[in-house]
Amino acid sequence: MKKEILKRIEQLGGNIDHVKGVSLQQDLQSITFNSVLYPKRQDTPWAKANESEPIYSIGEFIQKNLEVFKSDRVKFYNNIIEHYFKITEEGFGQVFFRIDLFTPFKINSADYDEWNGEWEEEDFKKVIKGSEMDLMFIGHSYGFPDNLFICLSDPNQENPMVYGTDHEVYFDEISEEGTLEEYFNSFMTKEELIEIVKSKLED
Repeated sequence: MKKEILKRIEQLGGNIDHVKGVSLQQDLQSITFNSVLYPKRQDTPWAKANESEPIYSIGEFIQKNLEVFKSDRVKFYNNIIEHYFKITEEGFGQVFFRIDLFTPFKINSADYDEWNGEWEEEDFKKVIKGSEMDLMFIGHSYGFPDNLFICLSDPNQENPMVYGTDHEVYFDEISEEGTLEEYFNSFMTKEELIEIVKSKLED
């Protein structure tokens, strides 16, 4: 992968210590996250409505912790990070970094046994760039599409295309979600979130 992608992953809280540059698959499988990812919001400025908040429900959390903000801002901002940047099933609009192979066209694989006949490989190739349709999930979310993946034979091994499909149209509909670099750049770091909150509360 491009060094810029690895740098961004590290900024987002990912551990890249075991990335060796051997292959796209091995690099991705060696990356770990102990927190979740939050997409950057496109609707600005931050209004009172939940859909304009940088993270769903953060306005309510801030209101409940205003006394902490007044007395100890360092603790207040740390509380925000601890509350939102953790692995939790409570829905805040987060994306979970997820690494799982999906090989529905590879004979003798578990996915082939389960999904054989469900789709035609040539139909996948109409949308997905790659010589073989060996896929790898890299993210799961509560949004649409809720499954994000790459093709391991993508012609651009340093910066492959990210695709999405939703559980309701599972692989019957596939969308392009941008390159892997664009994908990781679409998320906020902890520091970026705090700057957004500061601009709301302190300016």
